[in-house]
Amino acid sequence: MTPTTGPAAPAPVRRPRAALAMGRDAAAAVFPPESLAALGEVCALTPPPVLDDFTTDRARAALADVELLVTGWGCPPLDADVLAAAPALRAVVHTAGSVRGHVTEACWERGIDISSAAAANALPVAEYTVAMILLSGKRALERARDYRTVRRRENPLRTPPHVGNYGRTVGILSASMTGRRVIELLRPYGLRVLLYDPYVSAADAGALGVRRVGIGELFALSDTVSVHTPLLPATRGLVSRELLTSMRPDAVLINTSRGAVVDQDALTDVLRQDRIRAVLDVTDPDELPAAHPLWECGNALITPHLAGSQGNEWRRLAELAVGEAGRWAAGDGFAHPVRPERLAFLA
Repeated sequence: MTPTTGPAAPAPVRRPRAALAMGRDAAAAVFPPESLAALGEVCALTPPPVLDDFTTDRARAALADVELLVTGWGCPPLDADVLAAAPALRAVVHTAGSVRGHVTEACWERGIDISSAAAANALPVAEYTVAMILLSGKRALERARDYRTVRRRENPLRTPPHVGNYGRTVGILSASMTGRRVIELLRPYGLRVLLYDPYVSAADAGALGVRRVGIGELFALSDTVSVHTPLLPATRGLVSRELLTSMRPDAVLINTSRGAVVDQDALTDVLRQDRIRAVLDVTDPDELPAAHPLWECGNALITPHLAGSQGNEWRRLAELAVGEAGRWAAGDGFAHPVRPERLAFLA
């Protein structure tokens, strides 16, 4: 398995001048003292507080000679005005996944090197997804709820034949970074895995150990469909009413991508018909209104966008950032670069 943090970087010949640029809560979560100290070994860090507003006098003074920015959730956009105030800036190491919120066209025009911790953040999402695939296959959450209600065990010999994970078909919607990690983590289990991704050939799918199918086949043939498609103009509402109604009875839709990839009104209608089940770590909007009918669907498990890095998993993001900063400082380039020509396919 390829480590998410990439190969260890040699000690840099010179520590580049660097600063943290993110929300203060993000900085405190991702960079506790030990992680900050590790970053300080490969970078000459601007003293705290972190830069969360590029318009202040202190921020402008820090930007004046900074060569590398370590960014995170809450980083303001790095637009042309900010770059004009940062003439020495040559690299950005992002401690989260998507760089769309702060890396602007001006960064690409200058040729700034960009790195993202998307690979590190994909792992906990994939772990959550695999856990939910296996738990939903056993109907574990529903059966636990019923057990709490009746307080007596069911006869295991009368378990319906569709319950269990042996030979189940799992459909992966998109061979994104997370989708590929899910495929990798599913290999030890006795599952049949299908893939829909228009940018992956049948040969490439075979190399991943899965069978490439059309999107209609994916939904019609799968016991579980797991959504890993980035939200782009072309993928908004991709999981349509037609696809949802084509799913097998008691099939499961798992979404850890973005809520708007799914036609949520259609999903609500299908769930209220009690035809399928859903595990939703994301919704549209991110925080559902208290009166939204999805809350009343007993066949929907809704979690508060917890699949991505949280708690001790933030350490993985910090470790990747330290490794990337060290590699760049040593002149070895990034192990996890973001390429501008790939932006159209990234979240």
